Amino acid sequence: MENILGIKEGCLANATSEEIAFLAVKILDSKKADDIKILKIDTKTIIADYFVICTGNSTTQVKTLADETEYRLGIAGVPDIRLDGSNADDWKVVDCNDVIIHIFSQSAREFYKLDRLWADCEEIDINKILNS
Repeated sequence: MENILGIKEGCLANATSEEIAFLAVKILDSKKADDIKILKIDTKTIIADYFVICTGNSTTQVKTLADETEYRLGIAGVPDIRLDGSNADDWKVVDCNDVIIHIFSQSAREFYKLDRLWADCEEIDINKILNS
Protein backbone atom coordinates (compact mmCIF):
# COMPACT_ATOMS: atom_id res chain seq x y z
CA MET A 1 0.00 0.00 0.00
CA GLU A 2 1.25 3.51 -0.82
CA ASN A 3 0.73 6.60 1.30
CA ILE A 4 -0.03 10.11 0.04
CA LEU A 5 3.60 10.67 -0.94
CA GLY A 6 3.70 7.54 -3.10
CA ILE A 7 5.92 5.67 -0.65
CA LYS A 8 5.21 1.98 -0.14
CA GLU A 9 4.92 0.73 3.42
CA GLY A 10 8.20 -0.67 4.68
CA CYS A 11 10.15 0.37 1.58
CA LEU A 12 12.81 2.24 3.56
CA ALA A 13 13.65 -0.47 6.08
CA ASN A 14 17.20 -0.57 4.68
CA ALA A 15 17.36 3.01 3.43
CA THR A 16 20.46 5.15 3.24
CA SER A 17 20.63 8.28 5.36
CA GLU A 18 20.28 10.31 2.16
CA GLU A 19 17.01 8.55 1.26
CA ILE A 20 15.65 9.18 4.77
CA ALA A 21 16.62 12.87 4.65
CA PHE A 22 15.01 13.27 1.21
CA LEU A 23 11.78 11.62 2.36
CA ALA A 24 11.72 13.85 5.45
CA VAL A 25 11.91 16.91 3.18
CA LYS A 26 8.95 15.64 1.14
CA ILE A 27 6.92 14.97 4.29
CA LEU A 28 7.69 18.39 5.75
CA ASP A 29 6.90 20.12 2.47
CA SER A 30 3.58 18.27 2.20
CA LYS A 31 2.62 19.75 5.59
CA LYS A 32 3.67 23.29 4.57
CA ALA A 33 6.86 23.62 6.63
CA ASP A 34 8.81 26.79 5.86
CA ASP A 35 12.47 27.28 4.99
CA ILE A 36 13.37 23.59 4.75
CA LYS A 37 17.09 22.87 4.52
CA ILE A 38 19.25 19.76 4.36
CA LEU A 39 22.79 20.07 5.66
CA LYS A 40 25.27 17.28 4.96
CA ILE A 41 27.20 17.23 8.23
CA ASP A 42 29.05 13.90 8.00
CA THR A 43 32.44 15.49 7.35
CA LYS A 44 32.14 17.75 10.43
CA THR A 45 30.79 15.39 13.10
CA ILE A 46 30.07 11.78 13.91
CA ILE A 47 26.62 12.43 15.40
CA ALA A 48 24.79 12.15 12.06
CA ASP A 49 25.14 12.34 8.30
CA TYR A 50 22.40 14.93 7.73
CA PHE A 51 20.44 17.61 9.54
CA VAL A 52 17.06 18.51 8.12
CA ILE A 53 15.94 21.89 9.47
CA CYS A 54 12.60 23.61 9.01
CA THR A 55 10.23 26.13 10.56
CA GLY A 56 6.61 25.83 11.62
CA ASN A 57 4.33 28.87 11.73
CA SER A 58 2.91 28.08 15.18
CA THR A 59 3.55 25.76 18.10
CA THR A 60 0.65 23.65 16.83
CA GLN A 61 2.28 23.31 13.42
CA VAL A 62 5.67 22.49 15.00
CA LYS A 63 4.03 19.59 16.87
CA THR A 64 2.08 18.48 13.79
CA LEU A 65 5.21 18.51 11.62
CA ALA A 66 7.10 16.40 14.16
CA ASP A 67 4.26 13.93 14.66
CA GLU A 68 3.60 13.56 10.94
CA THR A 69 7.30 13.09 10.13
CA GLU A 70 7.69 10.45 12.83
CA TYR A 71 4.52 8.67 11.66
CA ARG A 72 5.28 8.70 7.91
CA LEU A 73 8.91 7.64 8.35
CA GLY A 74 7.70 4.81 10.58
CA ILE A 75 5.21 3.63 7.95
CA ALA A 76 8.01 3.75 5.38
CA GLY A 77 9.97 1.35 7.57
CA VAL A 78 12.69 3.64 8.93
CA PRO A 79 13.90 1.88 12.09
CA ASP A 80 14.63 3.40 15.51
CA ILE A 81 12.85 6.74 15.18
CA ARG A 82 12.80 8.83 18.34
CA LEU A 83 10.87 12.04 18.95
CA ASP A 84 12.36 14.51 21.43
CA GLY A 85 11.12 17.84 22.67
CA SER A 86 7.85 16.60 24.13
CA ASN A 87 8.03 19.32 26.80
CA ALA A 88 8.99 22.07 24.36
CA ASP A 89 6.54 23.92 22.14
CA ASP A 90 9.06 25.64 19.90
CA TRP A 91 11.64 22.95 18.97
CA LYS A 92 11.04 19.29 18.21
CA VAL A 93 13.64 16.78 17.09
CA VAL A 94 12.95 13.62 15.12
CA ASP A 95 16.04 11.45 15.50
CA CYS A 96 16.55 8.76 12.88
CA ASN A 97 20.13 7.90 13.90
CA ASP A 98 22.06 9.24 10.90
CA VAL A 99 19.42 11.86 10.09
CA ILE A 100 18.34 14.40 12.70
CA ILE A 101 15.31 16.50 11.85
CA HIS A 102 14.98 19.84 13.68
CA ILE A 103 11.56 21.48 13.60
CA PHE A 104 11.56 25.01 15.02
CA SER A 105 9.17 27.84 15.62
CA GLN A 106 10.38 31.01 13.90
CA SER A 107 11.60 32.57 17.17
CA ALA A 108 13.44 29.41 18.26
CA ARG A 109 15.14 29.08 14.88
CA GLU A 110 16.32 32.68 15.07
CA PHE A 111 17.50 32.22 18.66
CA TYR A 112 19.45 28.96 18.21
CA LYS A 113 20.79 29.82 14.73
CA LEU A 114 21.50 26.18 13.90
CA ASP A 115 21.79 27.11 10.22
CA ARG A 116 24.63 29.51 11.00
CA LEU A 117 26.30 27.16 13.47
CA TRP A 118 26.61 24.54 10.70
CA ALA A 119 27.08 27.04 7.84
CA ASP A 120 30.35 25.44 6.75
CA CYS A 121 28.52 22.21 5.85
CA GLU A 122 27.23 21.41 2.39
CA GLU A 123 23.61 22.46 1.84
CA ILE A 124 21.66 20.11 -0.43
CA ASP A 125 19.34 21.73 -2.99
CA ILE A 126 15.85 20.60 -1.98
CA ASN A 127 14.28 21.80 -5.23
CA LYS A 128 15.64 18.70 -6.96
CA ILE A 129 14.03 16.54 -4.28
CA LEU A 130 10.66 18.26 -4.39
CA ASN A 131 10.50 18.28 -8.19
CA SER A 132 11.38 14.60 -8.63
